[in-house]
Amino acid sequence: MILRSALIAAMACAFYGAASAADVISPEAVKIVDSEITESLTGVDGDPVNGLATFTGRKAGNCLACHVVTSLLDKQQFHGEVGPPLDGVGDTYSAGELRARIVNPKIDLPDTIMPSFYRVGGNRVAEKFQGKTILSAQEVEDVIAYLLTLKD
Repeated sequence: MILRSALIAAMACAFYGAASAADVISPEAVKIVDSEITESLTGVDGDPVNGLATFTGRKAGNCLACHVVTSLLDKQQFHGEVGPPLDGVGDTYSAGELRARIVNPKIDLPDTIMPSFYRVGGNRVAEKFQGKTILSAQEVEDVIAYLLTLKD
């Protein structure tokens, strides 16, 4: 009985608390126009707390491998210096511009080594990511929500 109640509760949370699969824009359907993706990939606001976890997670976004965020220097080790510092990025770019850079940074920066986090395929894709994206659509939205908190 407890297992059944837990299953029903989990299904209700999934149904009422998150975007359904039908609401999520597939990687193949994403359109970058004028260096922006203005529409949310999920139709659900991103969560900056979850975004920070994805951003700093070594097995998730791992953004700190290439970027530095000054406010995280006391909390996280090994910030990268390959990509630009992200301090103030929330004042510099809109959510749509950040979304485009996370989904496929090569549109505006063809020589970047930053991977396309919400795209299937590409060059030099690790075997574990073949046929799938690095981040889910909601993880992209969460990272954007976190990046928008990085103000000067």
